[in-house]
Amino acid sequence: MSRVLIIVGLVIVAVGILWPWLTRLGLGRLPGDILIQRENFTIYIPITTGLLFSVVLSAILWLLNR
Repeated sequence: MSRVLIIVGLVIVAVGILWPWLTRLGLGRLPGDILIQRENFTIYIPITTGLLFSVVLSAILWLLNR
């Protein structure tokens, strides 16, 4: 279990570091991601991007567990 948590943490850190380059690929602006911009605030809810990362991470963890 601790190995899985370490891997998940490292993946999250890697995505955080690579985020500026990932947004150039279109991640973060997928259909289904909600962006609300008003005069004083901005709300960004990355529903589709989160689902995509979840599926990819689940597949990777499933392959590592086999």
